[in-house]
Amino acid sequence: MGGGDKGLLELGGKPILAHVIDRLSPQVEALAINANGDPERFAAFGLPVIADNVEGHPGPLAGVLAGMDWAAGEGFDLIATAAADTPFFPESLVHGLYLGMVSERVPLARAETAREGGFDRHPTFGLWSVSLRDDLRAALSGGTRKVIAWTDPHGVARVVFDGEDPFFNVNTPEDLERARARA
Repeated sequence: MGGGDKGLLELGGKPILAHVIDRLSPQVEALAINANGDPERFAAFGLPVIADNVEGHPGPLAGVLAGMDWAAGEGFDLIATAAADTPFFPESLVHGLYLGMVSERVPLARAETAREGGFDRHPTFGLWSVSLRDDLRAALSGGTRKVIAWTDPHGVARVVFDGEDPFFNVNTPEDLERARARA
C-alpha cells in the first residue's frame, strides 16, 4: 500500500480507522490508538496515541503491551484489540471474546473464523488480561514475537465469529477497492 498508514485511507467518505473506532467504541469504556511515529497524524480522532514501549518495533505484541500498560494506568483489567485496517469486524466482538474468556476461565481470548477443514486465527482481535503485562514484557525481552507463541501457553479462548469475512483487512489496492464496494 506504499508504506503509509492503511487506517488513514479513505473508505466511504472517512478513514478506515474511523470505521474501526465507530465499531469498537460502543463495545468498550475507553479507546486509545497504538502507533509509532508522529502521533499528530491521528489528532483528528481525539484519542490518546500510545507508542510501543519496547525497542525495535518487535511487532503486534509490543502494541498489546503498550495497550496493557496504558490500561493499567487507567485502572482497567482487560484490553480489547482490533486492527486499524479491518473495518467490518463484528459489532459483538468484545462481548463474544469476553463470554469465551469467562466460560473457559482463561486470561485471553482471540477471534477465529471457520473455514473448510479448520479455522483461521485472527490474533490481533483479542481480549487480554492486563495482569499478564509483566509476563509479556519478559517474553518480548526474551525474543518472543509471534502472538500465538505467547498467548497459547497461557490459555486462550478461541471464539468463532460468523459472517461475510468479518476480519477482512485492507492490504492491497485491490483490497481497498473490495472494501469500498462492500461499504
